[in-house]
Amino acid sequence: MPFATRPLKIAFYAPLKAPGHPAPSGDRLMARMLVACLEASGHTVTVASNLRAYLGRPDDVAGWFALQGAAKAECRRIEAAWAGAVPDMWFCYHPYYKAPDLIGPSLTQRFGLPYVTCEASYSARRNIGIWAEMQARVLAMVKGAALNLCLTERDRIGLLAADPGGKVVRFPPFLDSKPFLGDPRPEPGHLVTVAMMRAGDKLQSYGLLAQALAHLPEKLDWRLSVAGDGPQRAEVQALFAGLPAQRIAWVGQLSQQAVADLLARAAVYVWPGSGEAYGLAYLEAQAAGVPVVAQGVAGVPEVVADRLTGLLTAGGDVAAFAKAIQTLLTDAPLRTRLAKAARQRVQERHEMADAVLRLDRLLQGIVHP
Repeated sequence: MPFATRPLKIAFYAPLKAPGHPAPSGDRLMARMLVACLEASGHTVTVASNLRAYLGRPDDVAGWFALQGAAKAECRRIEAAWAGAVPDMWFCYHPYYKAPDLIGPSLTQRFGLPYVTCEASYSARRNIGIWAEMQARVLAMVKGAALNLCLTERDRIGLLAADPGGKVVRFPPFLDSKPFLGDPRPEPGHLVTVAMMRAGDKLQSYGLLAQALAHLPEKLDWRLSVAGDGPQRAEVQALFAGLPAQRIAWVGQLSQQAVADLLARAAVYVWPGSGEAYGLAYLEAQAAGVPVVAQGVAGVPEVVADRLTGLLTAGGDVAAFAKAIQTLLTDAPLRTRLAKAARQRVQERHEMADAVLRLDRLLQGIVHP
């Protein structure tokens, strides 16, 4: 991997979930991959703060007050730490209305540093209670940023609608596909899903998947392996209680290598994706040569191409989701064609090696305008 024109010192901050957060999730994985992407170009990346700036309720006034106090304390701490070694830029991953960056803007202004965001988002309909003020902070950050990297077209459109003159660039989500490039050995009827078990969109997706499986013909040969864990494990398993127990394997939280091994044995990857920003698990599945069945909602179409790498159905349409699963399980030529295209598309459009080079060029353009 070629080194950067100039190695940079980058202060990295993820207000929603720091790279070292103990709970696995797509957000944590993307934060870690961004750090790895930056380091692969020879940059020195320091996680500037582990302060979690997440507030999940628009009426949490006390939490908002406390968070602002904690952020000011972090600013003072970082200022002192920078006394003899100021970084070249501040890189903020995933600021949005529930988790704004309350640290970076003041520090970058004080020290005259460029500010970069990745996966920032803005939606006027979220201006409710304290979220309105939190989102106002996000918008100010976006307007003042030297660069805003948008992982999805939806986010790009949203940022430009709020700030038409913003410095916005599409930067597709990426992964290191190498762990998933083993020889596929799909087992007949083997469905796989990989997802955390938590409230909200994840629980909704599990519910829709369970309903869709109940719609499958009784004589259809299928079984499902579920990789994942979380606080709603009992609720998730209850959703599948009406299905034959022998058809569902709860394999728990797995290492990356174990996930890759599981995907290698999958015939179809199934996950509705309600509210998904994009879903790194879809990229992992496709890199492994597994076609996807998902809903064509939110950011899912950004990483799954309908009729090319998988089948996308209308949001909330349980019967259509079940039909898509049945189609891929019973149409071997279609399944094989989608599987081959899925791996090829990930390598052509979402490979980490390409992301490393492009991100470096973009950042060098900021420090060397």
